[in-house]
Amino acid sequence: MNGRFVRLAETGRKTFPITVDGVVREAAEGDTLMVALLTGVSTLRDSEFGDGRRAGFCLMGACQDCWVWTAQGERMRACSTPAAPGMSIVTRLAESAEGVWPRV
Repeated sequence: MNGRFVRLAETGRKTFPITVDGVVREAAEGDTLMVALLTGVSTLRDSEFGDGRRAGFCLMGACQDCWVWTAQGERMRACSTPAAPGMSIVTRLAESAEGVWPRV
């Protein structure tokens, strides 16, 4: 699947695997989850407003469009969370599951 972002510069950065919805993807050092997701996945999740799949909108933590969850249910913003080796995230939380709000 082609992503919405194409890496044109800094292509020499070290890469590492992350798992997104059970699929292994590649992220580069210094990427946020949003950048890692949008270079390999075109959208993040279904909108709560019912208008289809969404990707991040503001890219600075204000719009609420980029929430993702760890496999354990911890909620985090993809736009401001650094990607880390071995990270496993889901872009949709099961209907029966309740996300855990991040501690600030």
